[in-house]
Amino acid sequence: MFHAKIVVTLRKSILDPQGKAVEHGIHALGYDNVNELRIGKFVELNVDARDRQEAERICREVGARLLANPVMEDFTVSIEEVTHV
Repeated sequence: MFHAKIVVTLRKSILDPQGKAVEHGIHALGYDNVNELRIGKFVELNVDARDRQEAERICREVGARLLANPVMEDFTVSIEEVTHV
């Protein structure tokens, strides 16, 4: 069993109005040293796979086919083996 974390973010070339709004809110709180804030999606899931390569393949397919819009979003996958259930 593997535990996966998938992070989906807008590509750097895509304007992130939600991120800008949150960044302005943070600045309004007095934290002027926070910059270039971007909002994304964070997904965690367990994958019952034979090995790490199969778990990663499944997660990459899920990210590409369902979680991320390939025109404007990128995603990363990290996988950890679950040794206890």
